[in-house]
Amino acid sequence: MFHHQYRADIDGLRAIAVLAVVAFHVFPGAIPGGFIGVDIFFVISGFLISGILIRSFENENFSYKEFYARRINRIFPALILVMGISLAFGWFVLMSDEYKQLNKHTAGGAGFISNFILWEEAGYFDTEADKKPLLHLWSLAIEEQFYIF
Repeated sequence: MFHHQYRADIDGLRAIAVLAVVAFHVFPGAIPGGFIGVDIFFVISGFLISGILIRSFENENFSYKEFYARRINRIFPALILVMGISLAFGWFVLMSDEYKQLNKHTAGGAGFISNFILWEEAGYFDTEADKKPLLHLWSLAIEEQFYIF
């Protein structure tokens, strides 16, 4: 598949998105709209992936196997690391009910359905949300569902 050339402007937008989200979580009162960084990432991902897909369809060389192999190589190492560290740390610091919920969230993250699991439990800004170490995986689930459908 055809891949984009390096784009400094897109890296700049990614940096702004990350800073907005991090600042929102560190100083929620100071930057109440910082979660917009997630939306910025959705737009960037949609733009980049759509361009790759359109060009590969135009060139008649699209491959589901190659598309998902690239996603797995890019996403799974960090995803597995985050989930593994969360489970290991949770084993020592969480109560049994909390650890059971973490296991459910880990399975949801691995299956890219975190958004549905979290939707049934609490809103993103609920008090309960701050006790969900894998809460951020909802956006990865939505992105993956977008590509599937």
